[in-house]
Amino acid sequence: MVVQVVLVHGIRTSATMWRAQLEYLTERGNPVTAVDLPGHGARMSEVFTIDSAFEAIGAAVRDAAARGPVLLVGHSMGGLLSIEYAGAEDPPPVAGFIAASCTAIPRGVGLTTYRLLARGFDRLPGRGQRLADLVLDRTLPPETRLDFGAGGYAYDAQDVALRSLSVLDLLAALHRIEVPLWFVNGQYDQLRVNERLFTRVAQHAELIVIPRTSHLVTAMRPRVFNAILNLALTTLERRES
Repeated sequence: MVVQVVLVHGIRTSATMWRAQLEYLTERGNPVTAVDLPGHGARMSEVFTIDSAFEAIGAAVRDAAARGPVLLVGHSMGGLLSIEYAGAEDPPPVAGFIAASCTAIPRGVGLTTYRLLARGFDRLPGRGQRLADLVLDRTLPPETRLDFGAGGYAYDAQDVALRSLSVLDLLAALHRIEVPLWFVNGQYDQLRVNERLFTRVAQHAELIVIPRTSHLVTAMRPRVFNAILNLALTTLERRES
């Protein structure tokens, strides 16, 4: 059976952030679903809750699993949510998992600081989008530059989504994950803070650090990230054969 792929985006962005991966996977012949979480993208009008986020991920995974083994891929907030989902006590139908830019426990001083910074940007003219655009212009290649914002930016969902992440028990979830797991981080990613702890707790994990790359690994180095997708897919294909 052909490996199916489910992609879960990070905070503020949407399914459009995966355009380079959608194109690659389609060419490779792997059916793919890019999820829009509540409060984001096509679901911008909805209220984000942790339960509704898990429902969105679970619905996409179950639908894909009806057609073949599932590779789950999450970035940033989507990766944190997917860790909790994949590591549930009742394991979901996930055959493999790529957790990108999400090796940090979202609690305490780190989370509080991030929320304060986000609120500060939100008070700037245009909610800080001009500054964000400047950073994206200087860090992302032309082929992916517009992908993060193509589905709109979920400003209103940001703070409630960040606050909700504090309930996640990521270490317990990581310990329960029994499928192949790849942590993927950019060299300069601020969320590498618990990288060693995560790789020590996860029983079946490999760590891949992409040089000269920030938090936005999927868009900053799309061909490298697609090569990692190919690694994961090939691993699952061999397990299935």
